[in-house]
Amino acid sequence: MIAFLFPGQGSQAVGMGKALAGAFPEARAAFDQADAALGRSLSGLCFDGPDDQLTLTENTQPAILATSVAAWRVLEARGLAPAWAAGHSLGEYSAHVAAGTLAFADAVRVVSHRGRYMQEAVPVGAGAMAAILGLDAATVTAACEAAAQGEVVSPANLNAPGQVVIAGSRAAVQRAGVEAKARGAKRVIALNVSAPFHCALMAPAQARLEPELRALAVQAPRVPVVANVDGQPRRDAASAIDALVAQVSGAVRWEDVIGYLVSSGVRAYVEVGPGTVLAGLVRKIDREAQVVSFGAPEQLAAVEALFAAS
Repeated sequence: MIAFLFPGQGSQAVGMGKALAGAFPEARAAFDQADAALGRSLSGLCFDGPDDQLTLTENTQPAILATSVAAWRVLEARGLAPAWAAGHSLGEYSAHVAAGTLAFADAVRVVSHRGRYMQEAVPVGAGAMAAILGLDAATVTAACEAAAQGEVVSPANLNAPGQVVIAGSRAAVQRAGVEAKARGAKRVIALNVSAPFHCALMAPAQARLEPELRALAVQAPRVPVVANVDGQPRRDAASAIDALVAQVSGAVRWEDVIGYLVSSGVRAYVEVGPGTVLAGLVRKIDREAQVVSFGAPEQLAAVEALFAAS
């Protein structure tokens, strides 16, 4: 069985999707739809930058979504369909577009708002995120609890064994990093992010986004989408939206997501969209997995070969 995985923020790069749009009319049409949904040239930002505009969160999120959906439509047009879908953070929206839960234009607009609300939830510089390498999630959680001192700091991305990202107030994240080192972490890496995503400081963003998500016209997903918040599948529209709401301030439990897919018989994955971040994480979680990435025309043959072998 094959699952499609969709990347989140951090996978963006100027030039993403340009070759796809040039080679495949269905990809070009997806970018045209995204531009129309936002009333501005999101495609131009993806293809030509500038980088400082592409990396603004309210631009990054719809840009990655549009590139991922453009890539998915190329696969869909060739009859290449997954049995399961999942996405990392923002990528869960791309997964729900591919599964038919959300209309593409609605998703483009709502993730642009999601990016802005998340950015505005915490003053610039007040929050931080850091990657903790070499500790299990329970030890990282304990380090955060010991370091909090009344401030917010908690695991935000449980990405793979020995790779946990924490988020919260800047000083608390710094203290937690020191605490994690004392508990045996190999490295603590401060991340260059604009806000502390997936922690309790995102509660204001969640409150603003929730009514917009609940107002969307939705359908039951064609294939199950495994949710970030609990690593469990969503098979109906209402629970899919519940998961997207909770995800704003909840941790991304990516190791649990892949673990569920493995337990369900998935042995092969296609990372659909820009970058190869998820491919690397999957290989850390399941060393037996076959993983290919699809974000450019020259990568199509590898996807077709994967389906032919499955």
